[in-house]
Amino acid sequence: MSWLLDSILSSAIGSNVNTASGFLGFGGKKQPDRVSGVDSPDSISTPVDKGSLSVAPSTSESSVSIESSSKLVQPAAFFKYGHPGPHVDVDFRQEYIAAFDRRMRNPAYVIEHITPQSISRSEGVDRKKSTFTENESIPIKFRARLADYFRSGYDRGHMAPAANAKFSQSAMDETFYLTNIAPQVGEGFNRDYWAHFEDFCRRLTQKYNSVRIVTGPLYLPKKYPDGKFRVTYEVIGNPPNIAVPTHFYKLIVAESPITSPQTQDIAVGAFLMPNEPIPNTADLKRFYVPIDAIERASGLVFLSDFPDKQKKDLCREVECKILVREFTKALPEPPQPLALPVPRQ
Repeated sequence: MSWLLDSILSSAIGSNVNTASGFLGFGGKKQPDRVSGVDSPDSISTPVDKGSLSVAPSTSESSVSIESSSKLVQPAAFFKYGHPGPHVDVDFRQEYIAAFDRRMRNPAYVIEHITPQSISRSEGVDRKKSTFTENESIPIKFRARLADYFRSGYDRGHMAPAANAKFSQSAMDETFYLTNIAPQVGEGFNRDYWAHFEDFCRRLTQKYNSVRIVTGPLYLPKKYPDGKFRVTYEVIGNPPNIAVPTHFYKLIVAESPITSPQTQDIAVGAFLMPNEPIPNTADLKRFYVPIDAIERASGLVFLSDFPDKQKKDLCREVECKILVREFTKALPEPPQPLALPVPRQ
């Protein structure tokens, strides 16, 4: 099954087999078993309901020897009882692939692909028909629950937005699985600046035939009055188990410009935003960061198998600016006063 997962991810993110494994955070090659009676440490479970895979890390035998002819300890023999993890549940959907972080009860990252055709609304597709749903393929003790968000003060924020899946009602419905959701500040962020930023990503399809996006939460350190840096984040739920990210990022890869679709060059940009209210007047370039900064914070590696000379700066290729759309609700005309009868002479 390892080759199958690598093949699927290779196709999805345009990288080779080794990169697909590394992208999941489990780099390294499988080592031959040298302990009799120990199952292979590399294991990927077969697909379970709702298209989810649980992935275990690569682990090789390690031993300490006093003499070359004898072994003192065999720690790898522990794996005959099963792998402790960490495990990432990889959820394959129509519009996106989500890697779920069991410890944080949030997506580790979500990969999606949009095109001019995919964001065009198909007849009958309506967000009002979709409902937030727990992903039952996640073991219940690690699962994000609907009740965890109840009265939490946070929105259920989409990593792959519903508006990116207008081509199919079922694809839009899938964006409401909690494996695609993380707690976001509502007013001023999820319902405002972040939504405008998602619209910016969609508007890139006016200039590119293909746009690939990686979105994820981060938990970044903050300097305290004593001069020390600490990572502090709120936890919601009952019992409290869903981490509230301090920041969110998007890595954008724009391919096949409409004006020159045959070019092999790509336009790449990364954005990092705090999970807090952001004025709609804020310059989008203020949140433009080096890809390396996202990699260091997330532990992921992006685009390592693509030549640097073919990577262009996204904000030099397009205007990085949000478009704020304010919708004023139309109010009914005030009732006209009843006409009074003409007074008698």
